[in-house]
Amino acid sequence: MNATPTVFQRRIVIGAVICVAAFALVGVRLIDVTLFISNVAAGKQSAVSATSRGDIVDRNGELMARELPADDLYARPHMFADKRLAAHELATATGTEERRLAQAFASRHAYVIVARQLSPETRAKVQALGLPGLEYEPDGKRYYPDGRMAAQVVGVTDPDGNGVSGLELGLDPKLRGEHSGDPMQTALDMRVQFILAHEAEAAMQEFKAHAAGGLVMNVRTGEILALVSLPDFDPNARAFAAGDSTRNIAAQDVYELGSVFKIFSFAMALEDHTIPNLDEQIPIGSGYRIGKYTIHEAEHMPATLAVRDVFALSSNIGTAQIVLRSGPQRQRAFLAKLGLLSPIKSELPETARPLYPSNWGIIETATIGFGHGISVSPMAFAAAAAAVVNGGRRVLPTFVKHPEDARGEQLISPATSATMRELLRYVVTNGTGKKADAPGYDVGGKTGSAEKAGPHGYQAHKLITSFCGVFPIDDPSYLVFVLLDEPHGTKATAGFALAGYTAAPLAGQVISRIAPLLGVPMKPVAAAKENS
Repeated sequence: MNATPTVFQRRIVIGAVICVAAFALVGVRLIDVTLFISNVAAGKQSAVSATSRGDIVDRNGELMARELPADDLYARPHMFADKRLAAHELATATGTEERRLAQAFASRHAYVIVARQLSPETRAKVQALGLPGLEYEPDGKRYYPDGRMAAQVVGVTDPDGNGVSGLELGLDPKLRGEHSGDPMQTALDMRVQFILAHEAEAAMQEFKAHAAGGLVMNVRTGEILALVSLPDFDPNARAFAAGDSTRNIAAQDVYELGSVFKIFSFAMALEDHTIPNLDEQIPIGSGYRIGKYTIHEAEHMPATLAVRDVFALSSNIGTAQIVLRSGPQRQRAFLAKLGLLSPIKSELPETARPLYPSNWGIIETATIGFGHGISVSPMAFAAAAAAVVNGGRRVLPTFVKHPEDARGEQLISPATSATMRELLRYVVTNGTGKKADAPGYDVGGKTGSAEKAGPHGYQAHKLITSFCGVFPIDDPSYLVFVLLDEPHGTKATAGFALAGYTAAPLAGQVISRIAPLLGVPMKPVAAAKENS
């Protein structure tokens, strides 16, 4: 006969049952946590792999953007002995806002994100704190090795790897697609980009301009080899420094460009045969009256000028008389055909709608003839100017490499294009563009100085200066367009801030440096002088 269990024995049995149950619960929890963390990590890694972006490279294969591994940092606040101190230390190490962390740690959230896309250096700082309850999950971070050098054109992504500006946005489907492992080769040449950026920055500082920019285009393919917009920003930083700007002035801003627009006025006149010959004499005088308006010159002009000198010396009065021979309807149709009355399209999402008068009458025709009363983006201007000099055929700007000839529809005759190249060369040898000459390369071009519009009309001492340069002018390959916003004259320019003193030398310096890199053969200086 079995004895009845004692109270002590019953307590031992009950304790044993409780211990077994506790160990079983802990075991189940460990399995659950292990599987959960593994699944989260695997899911996070799969998400990173799925959203990984392809590299962006220039036309020569130089890396411009790449996805690098990074870590997202999470915290379990209940494990911190001092939550305020932990918030302070983590904010200092990661650059995160301390107030946000302090509020999140004080809440009842069991899991708080501290910072995303930590660099190895930042992760090391965090680990050195020795705080408990920190976890890292794999992520990716977009890295731009050239920093500011091509910030506006390359663009940036958001923390989730989505393109938000520039080519990162414009090429987003291709960069995230099935072939995202393959690099996206652009038309950009970082050697040319560096030179254009360096010279634009130097000119911006020398003339104390508010902004500066420009581009280099292949006039046969439409490829953009370089595009610069200053001020710029650091795409690797999530915060902007004082004076930084994400705005691409070459693509998304429009300007009254002034006398560079005379390129289109003279091309129209040649197409319409309203100029008998380039030696025809045009009366200038002291002013040209149209109704209640009087057109004046920016600088003193002779009483009469030959047509070629109207262009070379940039006479507003002479140009107004020439464009009026064609009239308002013809001028509007001609500019529309060149693509100047609609937004330009390219792989860049940033674009701008041109501004022009709804009532296009006689006075509007005259002022548009010399680049006032119509505002276009530098990129739209460059595409139209490329057609004028490349034999007369349309090209569309592109940031994707395709070195094949892409000239399309015939917009003006080859004969008109040839005469325009002759006039552009004459501007550099005998006109306002002398400071743009690059010995050995036979540069052609046109200056532009436009007064900026203000709330009470045009402001005489606030200029947009620009220069459109083409080389080699006898058989053009490349177009260089540069722009300065409100440059100031210097002692070296005798106080003058017009394009011939500011933008023209900038373009000439750029051409002198990029032409050898682009394989443009140099003519002997003596031969170049004979051909001038």
